[in-house]
Amino acid sequence: MTAGRLIVWRHGRTEWNLQDKIQGQADIPLDDVGVSQARSAAARLASLAPTRLFASDLQRAAATAGELATLTGLKIEYDEALREIDVDDWAGMTMAELAAIHPEAAARIRAGEPQRRGTAGETVEEVALRFSESLSRIAAQGSSEDTIVVATHGLAARVGICVFLGIPPAHWPAFGGLANCNWVSLLPSWRIEEWNAGSLPEPVMSDDPQR
Repeated sequence: MTAGRLIVWRHGRTEWNLQDKIQGQADIPLDDVGVSQARSAAARLASLAPTRLFASDLQRAAATAGELATLTGLKIEYDEALREIDVDDWAGMTMAELAAIHPEAAARIRAGEPQRRGTAGETVEEVALRFSESLSRIAAQGSSEDTIVVATHGLAARVGICVFLGIPPAHWPAFGGLANCNWVSLLPSWRIEEWNAGSLPEPVMSDDPQR
């Protein structure tokens, strides 16, 4: 069995997001705007009648999920594998500071080349595999009647979904980053229904066979 729909939902804004600081697995809370974003998005997602709710255990994702849990009565099921990429000692740097201190590493990141984050953090490929494996486990726990929401983080979600869908790494840059509190909707046999969405999915009425 597999779920009928997966909604992969990025957390609301944090102060570090606003300051363009690298967060990684630093446990940064939502700011006031982020709480408001989560509350508004939760109200829309609740109308999909989700049946299960998973979240990263980092507080910005957990608090985002909490807004949906309040509206639906669902229990949040936490999974560390849904955490953001581990950036080790880069956490708290701005992107400009990273470029000044580690110019070669920053250049490789901008070029989409393999680069371990920090001294002992993860590569994009490692977090993508970790996240994809978690998403596969979650999807397998559902039935065709289930809509499962996964509250998580932007980079991990973007590349993890690509692995989950079997998209080669060379094509990952074609998928844009997720805005705060936007989501990706996935349908079996796993395909993208909506990407970086902030409104509810609507039927596709056209001659496209993929509708």
